[in-house]
Amino acid sequence: MKDIMRIKCLISNEMETILNQQIRKEAQSSSIYLAMASWCDRNGFDGSSTYFFKQAEEERQHQLKFFKYVLDMGATAISPDVSGIKIEYNSFREVFEDALDQEISVTNAIKNIAALCHKEQDYVTMEFLNWFLKEQREEEYKARRALELFEVIGEEGTGRWQIDKHIGDIRYDSEA
Repeated sequence: MKDIMRIKCLISNEMETILNQQIRKEAQSSSIYLAMASWCDRNGFDGSSTYFFKQAEEERQHQLKFFKYVLDMGATAISPDVSGIKIEYNSFREVFEDALDQEISVTNAIKNIAALCHKEQDYVTMEFLNWFLKEQREEEYKARRALELFEVIGEEGTGRWQIDKHIGDIRYDSEA
């Protein structure tokens, strides 16, 4: 016999499904960033490796927030299986191009959840998502700024070393 019986779920079946898809996407993002950290470390980009380790941990925390929210709503949260993560990159720049693409993908997935919230008039989940929408604004900004370093500094000579050195300095200030 179960210790606790949940009588009623506070989110629809469709919302439960899309939130579990987001849990998987956040887990996948964390794994992608770990692979990027590993590639950077193997290729001597210590600053970027540290940056991507931090990004991986942030994505893991996002996954756990979604996971806990689904449980709090009386639904079933599913621990995802993540596989097929890219581990090799053709260039230092490609790592950061893929990071931006990943952030855009996460933003679009969260927008899809928000659209479902509006359709279902699920204001509780929409309020929960507001934090993630703000977070994605920051994440995309930082990813774009990282790529801009390749244009501003260039990759020739000590360029990649300079980029690697400055990656950890990228900050987002929404109050500016």
